[in-house]
Amino acid sequence: MSAMSSQKRRYTLKARAQQQAETRRRIVEATSALHDEVGPARTTVAEIARRAGVQRLTVYNNFPDEKELFAACSNHWLSQNPPPDPFAALAIESPAERLRAVLGPVYSWYRRTSRTNENLQRDRLVMPALDAMMRIRMDEQFAKLTDVLMAAFNPVDSSAKGLRAAVALALDFWTWRRLAGEGLSDDDAAALMVNAVKAAAQP
Repeated sequence: MSAMSSQKRRYTLKARAQQQAETRRRIVEATSALHDEVGPARTTVAEIARRAGVQRLTVYNNFPDEKELFAACSNHWLSQNPPPDPFAALAIESPAERLRAVLGPVYSWYRRTSRTNENLQRDRLVMPALDAMMRIRMDEQFAKLTDVLMAAFNPVDSSAKGLRAAVALALDFWTWRRLAGEGLSDDDAAALMVNAVKAAAQP
């Protein structure tokens, strides 16, 4: 009887864990969808709960604070929309061609994810928890990429600061957003920014 009771208890705990994982998945998917549609700042717990088919208290119990929910949503969204891997492009010898090989896929990714990226970039200005998460998940990665791309141009001291600013500008979402708004294709936008960076690299 003791063995049967123990087995039943393990089964119950396993079923409960699976149910909780499913509940968290629905909450994360509902939140991610709302971030895409209206942005984090306009996403309410009540609407998350309604879409996930749970009570508001369930949302709070699973995600006690914004940071935990933002982190889970970030993991989910990035798994569905992975940013381009620049590894192959960084092996290109020519600094300008290397930059162009990085920018093309980045701009295509911005185009595919423009609505969500715009919502996130806009709302991070008024949501400290979101801003902190994006600094870790996105800003730091782009900063490292900026340094690598800039270094390939072998800048002299007099041009280093302006060159880094130009590369950072080229990689920025709002740069792509403005160029796309002007009607440029992703390839044309990348070519334009490569020329701007080359000009900034001149002593």
